[in-house]
Amino acid sequence: MSLSILIVDDEPDVAELFRQRFRREVRQGLYVLHFAGSGEEALERLDTGIRPELIVILSDINMPGMDGLALLREIKERRPGLPVMMVTAYGDDERRRRASEYGAADFLSKPVDFDQLKSRLRDLLPSAG
Repeated sequence: MSLSILIVDDEPDVAELFRQRFRREVRQGLYVLHFAGSGEEALERLDTGIRPELIVILSDINMPGMDGLALLREIKERRPGLPVMMVTAYGDDERRRRASEYGAADFLSKPVDFDQLKSRLRDLLPSAG
């Protein structure tokens, strides 16, 4: 059974990086990766539906237009139970505090430690309970 991850980042090379680092899991059918280049595009993807089942959103905080914190607030209004992990190159305490207040499931710093990320994703799998 495949599960979906939506990665939201305005940097085009991020999609290729995730494709490379999740190549094995995608080939095995564990995850299906979806990408959005902005907060607005991510909300459109949520509105039209993502299949198979969406288990997490990974969102950059610093994006033009709707930033990741505004996106997080909007997602939590629409889908309160959907985990959102915030990713940023800036690891200041204020951003962490705000992301936590808005309901972020986790906070990751760039460059992303993919082994750590994959471990956290395993914790979100439906069979993990």
